Amino acid sequence: MSGPYKIAAFYRFAPLPDFRALQPPLLDALKALGICGSVLLAEEGINGTIAGLPEEIDQALGAIAKITAISSLEPKFSFAGDKPFRRMKVRLKKEIVTIGNVRANPNEKVGTYVEPADWNALISAPDVVVIDTRNDYEFGVGTFKGALDPQTESFSEFPLWVREKLKAKPETRIAMFCTGGIRCEKASAFMLNEGFENVFHLKGGILKYLEQVPQEQSLWEGGCFVFDERVAVGHGLEVMDFTMCHGCLKPVSAGDRLSPLYEEGVCCPSCAASLTPEQKASNRERQKQVNLASKRGAKHLGPVEG
Repeated sequence: MSGPYKIAAFYRFAPLPDFRALQPPLLDALKALGICGSVLLAEEGINGTIAGLPEEIDQALGAIAKITAISSLEPKFSFAGDKPFRRMKVRLKKEIVTIGNVRANPNEKVGTYVEPADWNALISAPDVVVIDTRNDYEFGVGTFKGALDPQTESFSEFPLWVREKLKAKPETRIAMFCTGGIRCEKASAFMLNEGFENVFHLKGGILKYLEQVPQEQSLWEGGCFVFDERVAVGHGLEVMDFTMCHGCLKPVSAGDRLSPLYEEGVCCPSCAASLTPEQKASNRERQKQVNLASKRGAKHLGPVEG
């Protein structure tokens, strides 16, 4: 895929005891380079997605490595025609990906990494349980053939699903995947502590798989939801035909947009029945302003995020 903006998605579990002190210099450095996006810092590590011109991104990754003393971020790159984020934010968190109050520390132990080239063979084995660790709306956009959907609304619900639905048998082989790999690191650490002995996860996540595995060999079906204005990408990380519903903030496919329950900027089949008339009226007014701004050649950004 081509486009003027280079997007880098990265994370690294590494002890950062002084993570609070890293926030100001990191934010200043990224803003000075004209970078937009979001970076999370916690005692357990760093997680971020940033965008900018190619040379800016290269400098930004160098600045992040220098400031945090994390030398290997192993970023995953893609490109976009438009800036996928409005501004640059660096936030302090308890966890860089929230699983909740369970034993799950990837800095202590994680499952076995599986390279994208070896993933098909693993998940095609009859004795392997394949688990999509993402949330239900992400699963609905696309997933690997035969994968289990935990039907979670947030990652913090994953431990309860494991405890209720799975039994830790020594012979059971578990293969997990997520968007970029970070959730699986936490999930695999948790499952090892729960007594599962054979835990595998896709290195680099779905994004690395879609980048490296040819479409004709792929076991991936649909699109991969991404947390920016591209909404979803497919093989080769090409942007797919999805939009976001303003009513429920869930991805909307081209087929969904043909539904009589879909109204641009107002609602979609997932939320049309649950939104109140007042909420729909408010969304219609917002969409009216978006349309007017578009006619003027401007971009209506709505309220500034906190």
